[in-house]
Amino acid sequence: MEKIRLQKFLANSGICSRRNAELLITEGKVSVNGKVVTELGTKVDINKDEVFYNGKKVELENSHVYILLNKPIGYVTTVKEQFGRPTVVDLVKDIKYKLLPVGRLDMYTSGAIILTNDGDFIYKITHPKNEVEKTYNATVRGIVSKEDVTKLENGVQIDDYVSGKAKVKILKIDKEKNISRIEITIHEGKNREVRKMCEAIKKPVIALHRTKIGNIDVKELKIGEWRYLKDKEVENLNRIAKKLL
Repeated sequence: MEKIRLQKFLANSGICSRRNAELLITEGKVSVNGKVVTELGTKVDINKDEVFYNGKKVELENSHVYILLNKPIGYVTTVKEQFGRPTVVDLVKDIKYKLLPVGRLDMYTSGAIILTNDGDFIYKITHPKNEVEKTYNATVRGIVSKEDVTKLENGVQIDDYVSGKAKVKILKIDKEKNISRIEITIHEGKNREVRKMCEAIKKPVIALHRTKIGNIDVKELKIGEWRYLKDKEVENLNRIAKKLL
């Protein structure tokens, strides 16, 4: 008999991430052996128990896939889009598994994003306490100074929080056009964090591209192209996300 937590079962089935699975359970949308379950501590026997979500039986995936996509601008990082906009899943064709995006990129940001059916992997990589770096190239309005770089590196006030420490490098300055291009590496990646960081130093973002997740980059992929992650790349990301309890 092999028992695992219900939210882990749902995540490993490719239905959703583990965090979203917890919401589905508490909202009463999941049943086990015909009985609605709302307790997050519930465990299920993967060989015997029958789990249903919205009336459909949930099956564990036999294998996991990990895909790196170079996301174009104009695509949203969701599976289902209520406004009919194109999603990142639309770009990955002929994959029989139900894929979920690992984290988010806003609609107007291009670059590296991972898609997978491994809910545990999503949980670890996107957890706030992880150490997985995300690197961005930002083209901003205005001339970025050394003082601006120091502010960004030490953290700036955003909404109701201060951004975490970052690594910042000036890539190009164009005084004639009054624009700068900088590289920013962060750990947390909260909602629109890089854009808000740049706004905090009064250098609004014109264009934003995520170049790397950890040490995995998309320089060999054209915009809109994707590839499978290598086993070593998946192992490395799992290893980096080492602060999880």
